[in-house]
Amino acid sequence: MAAMKDKEIEKLIKLEKKRQKKVVNLIASENYVSDDVLEALGSELTNKYAEGYSASRYYNGNEVSDQIEELCKARALKTFNLKPKTWSVNVQPLSGSPANLAVYLALVPMGGKIMGMNLTDGGHLTHGHQVSITGKAWKQVPYGVNLETEKLDYDELKQIAMRERPALIVAGFTAYPRAIDFKKFREIVDSIVHPEQSRRTILMVDMSHFAGLVAGGTYFTPFDYADVVTTTTHKTLRGPRSAMIFTKIDDRELPKKIDKAVFPGLQGGPHLNQIAASAVALGEATTPEFKKYAKQVVKNAKVLSGELFRLHWRVVSAGTDTHLILVDTWMDGKGISGKVAADKLEAAGIIVNKNTIPGDKRTPADPSGIRLGSAAETTRGRNEKDFMAIARKIDKVLRS
Repeated sequence: MAAMKDKEIEKLIKLEKKRQKKVVNLIASENYVSDDVLEALGSELTNKYAEGYSASRYYNGNEVSDQIEELCKARALKTFNLKPKTWSVNVQPLSGSPANLAVYLALVPMGGKIMGMNLTDGGHLTHGHQVSITGKAWKQVPYGVNLETEKLDYDELKQIAMRERPALIVAGFTAYPRAIDFKKFREIVDSIVHPEQSRRTILMVDMSHFAGLVAGGTYFTPFDYADVVTTTTHKTLRGPRSAMIFTKIDDRELPKKIDKAVFPGLQGGPHLNQIAASAVALGEATTPEFKKYAKQVVKNAKVLSGELFRLHWRVVSAGTDTHLILVDTWMDGKGISGKVAADKLEAAGIIVNKNTIPGDKRTPADPSGIRLGSAAETTRGRNEKDFMAIARKIDKVLRS
């Protein structure tokens, strides 16, 4: 890092850099980007305003901007093995929440129904929850997991969908550790009969958490079944804080509606530095090294989950298929709350986040569990042996 004139901010950046280096980072939503991603984020691209889309800007001087945006789009399609004739991608959303909001704005009438997982069981705020604008402008039809297995019950999902006939169903979560059966979601969507012949239900997949695992070939691809796929770029994909929206071109109006919802519907000029940094990360995600990384992420998560289970912690759904693990630390009052657990672990140099668990009767501010993720520490080179040791340290800290 070059010396800054603003010494106060320089000092704080150095403090954060030091903090990141000395802790064990198990935040499932975080990762560590490459030097190239940081270089793109801090480049002269920050200076340029590029309102509009490639070849259709509202400002002059955007010949380079157009090339950057088109390169990012091409790399996005390549990363997930998509053909330009079949899929379109918008790389301008500033983050995951506005990306999801743009899809609803484009495809769901105001007041229409969005079917998404409830927050307690692992859904995201932007899947129609009332505290979010997505739950104020639209009506959420909630679904959850089977409280015995703590896994999705697709038969129950189908019953809810056929009864409520939502305009859009969201598959994809923020705290669900198991693999999603996208084929079954597609079958559910196709089984919904609307009175109006012109209407149909849209299947949207939010793959923000597992996008890097899809790119690395360790998670089922949603693109064989979804109409729209949204993702952030900063979790398992190991890019900047940004987002993308992929739209199937079966209906040629869908990509146009999505583009209009992003701009001018929700945003002005895109952040070119973010788009360039996303392009860098997408390029990295197509390498053999990244595929090895994605496999190691899942291996490490399974080891962490298995060892915590062996140490008599209740792991939600009895395991994981991804980078993400939910642990019930409350255990019907026999343990400690998620907030206390997270604070104790932070004091010991292990960073996690408190999290609700399925059927949680405690509040989100002090829930019954914690959420762990393996992506960030895998980027640092940690393997199964390291995650075994991390599990034992977690156990020692929480029982102290």
